[in-house]
Amino acid sequence: MTNTSPKVLIYSHDSFGLGHLRRCRTIAHALTERFEDLSVLILSGSPIIGSFEFRSRVDFVRIPGVIKLRNGEYTPLSLSLNIEHILAIRSSIIEHTAQVFDPDILIVDKEPLGLRGEILSTLEMLKARGTTRLVLGLRDVMDDPTHLREEWTRKNVDPALERLYDEIWVYGPPDLHDPLAGMDLPAAVHAKATNTGYLRRDIPADAKITEPLPFDDEPYILVTPGGGGDGVELVDWVMRAYEARTQPLFPALIVLGPFMPASSATEFLSRAEHLRDVHILRFLPTIEPYMAGAKAIVGMGGYNTFCEILSFDKPTLMVPRVVPRREQSIRASRAQAIDLLKVLPIEDYPNVDKMIAALVALPNSNPPSAAGIDNLLGGLDVIGDRVETILAQKPFSGELLVNARGGD
Repeated sequence: MTNTSPKVLIYSHDSFGLGHLRRCRTIAHALTERFEDLSVLILSGSPIIGSFEFRSRVDFVRIPGVIKLRNGEYTPLSLSLNIEHILAIRSSIIEHTAQVFDPDILIVDKEPLGLRGEILSTLEMLKARGTTRLVLGLRDVMDDPTHLREEWTRKNVDPALERLYDEIWVYGPPDLHDPLAGMDLPAAVHAKATNTGYLRRDIPADAKITEPLPFDDEPYILVTPGGGGDGVELVDWVMRAYEARTQPLFPALIVLGPFMPASSATEFLSRAEHLRDVHILRFLPTIEPYMAGAKAIVGMGGYNTFCEILSFDKPTLMVPRVVPRREQSIRASRAQAIDLLKVLPIEDYPNVDKMIAALVALPNSNPPSAAGIDNLLGGLDVIGDRVETILAQKPFSGELLVNARGGD
């Protein structure tokens, strides 16, 4: 029997970091909450996807992971195979899954052709079928336009934007940053783009504080380098400030992230044993309750952290990275310019006095809401509306059931 229930397939190429996975999971959960009969399948190379809880009607297929080396080349994460073999396996799994799952909508996260072009054959297959709406989802900021243009030219992305993708969803508001600006793309590509606004984050209904904090009821600052793979300098800088202890500071909860190098994590845990007001957690798959309980947040400026600080309305200090992409730096500087948060440039590392001064001032800084900017966090509603429109155009034999909360 043919399954007429609506289906969305989400592809995320990344094997490193949390950003892609958490963004895809947020969209999947919002869609299944809004549409009572919709199923979402996530294709991901993340080695920690199994650590996350997924709602009913959301599932995932884990494709073999790869990691990016410092020279820009990729290598298998676990298997003793050459990279070409791994990519062939990944591409085969992706295409076969899409063929059998037969989604009404495919959302590709950030990388138009996937890792080393691995999703191109799937895009062409689904385009030829003509029954799947092909959507490219982009962050509000991708990179400096010059660098992104060079990258997309090298990867020959433009033909896919012109002839394969039906829509481009930009997960941010139109007035903060346009990731397609300065890219010399045809007007027809720009016409496919829709700004959704940022993706609001809420505390999951079943979420709770699983790791009790040693601060009793004292207010604390949450320090999060995201996945942690490139957050060593941030954590070290904050810890130096607490070790110097030249001024009183709120206690700090530091969540290292699952990709923090083991040697660095061990060092930080050892140093924290000598600091009564610093508590370190290795990884929290559900960090929202800790963010909601924090007095203020220190982060690097990644997309997900930015959505969270807007959602939970916390005074924020961002210390954005500038390599290998300027994405975080661009986002942070734009946000600071409109008074959403404060920025401490990573170029000032490891100036302890500057970090101490920033941490002292942070809890009394204004939260993002004080900037008075409307409609920043409507992304999930806009995506839901667009999905509803797409599905309404499909020849379903059954009626699409929309949750009563669908118009929220």
